[in-house]
Amino acid sequence: MGLDLERQKRAPIYAALERFRRQRVVPFDVPGHKRGRGNPELVELLGEKCVGIDVNSMKPLDNLCHPVSVIKEAEELAADAFGAAHAFLMVGGTTSSVQGMVLSACKPGDKIILPRNVHKSAINALVLCGAVPVYIDPKVDAELGIPLGMEVADVRAAIEANPDAKAVFINNPTYYGICSDLRSLVSLAHEHGMLALVDEAHGTHLYFGPSLPLSGMAAGADMAAVSMHKSGGSLTQSSLLLCGPNVNAGYVGNIINLTQTTSGSYLLMASLDISRRNLAMRGAQSFSKVVDMAEYARREINAVGGYYAFGSELINGGSIFDFDVTKLAVNTRGIGLTGIEVYDLLRDEYDIQIEFGDLSNMLAYISIGDRIQDIERLVGALADIRRLYAKPKSALFTAEYITPNVAATPQQAFYSEKESLPLRQTAGRICSEFVMCYPPGIPILAPGEVITPEIIDYIEFAKAKGCSMQGPQSEDISELCVLKEG
Repeated sequence: MGLDLERQKRAPIYAALERFRRQRVVPFDVPGHKRGRGNPELVELLGEKCVGIDVNSMKPLDNLCHPVSVIKEAEELAADAFGAAHAFLMVGGTTSSVQGMVLSACKPGDKIILPRNVHKSAINALVLCGAVPVYIDPKVDAELGIPLGMEVADVRAAIEANPDAKAVFINNPTYYGICSDLRSLVSLAHEHGMLALVDEAHGTHLYFGPSLPLSGMAAGADMAAVSMHKSGGSLTQSSLLLCGPNVNAGYVGNIINLTQTTSGSYLLMASLDISRRNLAMRGAQSFSKVVDMAEYARREINAVGGYYAFGSELINGGSIFDFDVTKLAVNTRGIGLTGIEVYDLLRDEYDIQIEFGDLSNMLAYISIGDRIQDIERLVGALADIRRLYAKPKSALFTAEYITPNVAATPQQAFYSEKESLPLRQTAGRICSEFVMCYPPGIPILAPGEVITPEIIDYIEFAKAKGCSMQGPQSEDISELCVLKEG
């Protein structure tokens, strides 16, 4: 049965806010700026219309914590548009969606199978709930310097070794566009009585784009975290948590309310409502253009020489089961520069802001808001950088991922007695905090992992090359917190 496009034309939260705005209600509630009158500089920045609908929950506008009217309808429309049994509007980013999945699936001491190259939000969830991670080390493309997808054989081995695990957590697609065999992984989890949870932070478009890789709900996943604000066009920090038919949505709602704000932003919720309508009505057409632009950019960048904008030619049926061609990831090793160095040059010298650069690659995020002239400008700048700044190809780190030695659960390590030591003196000790380059936000170290000389070298190299390092209490990453010995 196809999507009811006539119903999808509705945007109930947006409509309710418009009705409310026309009523000119006198506010004796929060927020205290009172439609902007108490903060004229905020009005100047955002505009009267924007601050005028920055309102609190009230009967005509429903309540995100327990929706019964317009928010409930908006969630039903989102579920229909994404092929889910239930959808939750999330205003804490996809971090909240990921944590909602993990906290719904796992209680203290429960095992969860997941790739180690997960976003920090998933490991943060383990810190919160006390679940025990069973990590699968991803295969790595040493030439490109990227972790790959989850192989079915590796997941099967982890399941057979841990038949009491409650869930399998799957990244799909990765930041770099790598997709796993999602249908097989979901089926494998279900065959063993485990939930299949999919982090689709970078996969909103998979639900609407023609000829794109399989989406989580289409693959039969139990839950999927979808970053509407990335490729879906909604405001930053707005997200969706999708549930399949076998998930108790009432319980998931209770879990979400443990951590999500009780003051849900109507700006964020309205943006989700409008963006869902836009995708339902025009998503296929829009993402067809995105695919064309990304493929054009790939061809043009590869014609420059020195760079490698990789794509669907990488597909091997296993660790790269499919490829999301909207992701414009470019390997920069051929011009002797790290991705972060190219990132800095594009921003500082050419006024071009890309998504991120790492030690081997840069990523330009192509979306429904891009234009072909912007692509041309990016290609021209990359050609210029090659001509002006290229160096002899040097031996850089061979991967963006280092296999961890897990000595304690994230929760145990995070809450244990700890001490702070200079970075070089931490080798052999157990880390009690996170260290990561952000973006992409995949931890180099997570709580409970043994710090090795190789990891220290990697951290120092990433710092020297200008990666934005986050996680430790130490602001300049000169020290790390480790578990006290004895």
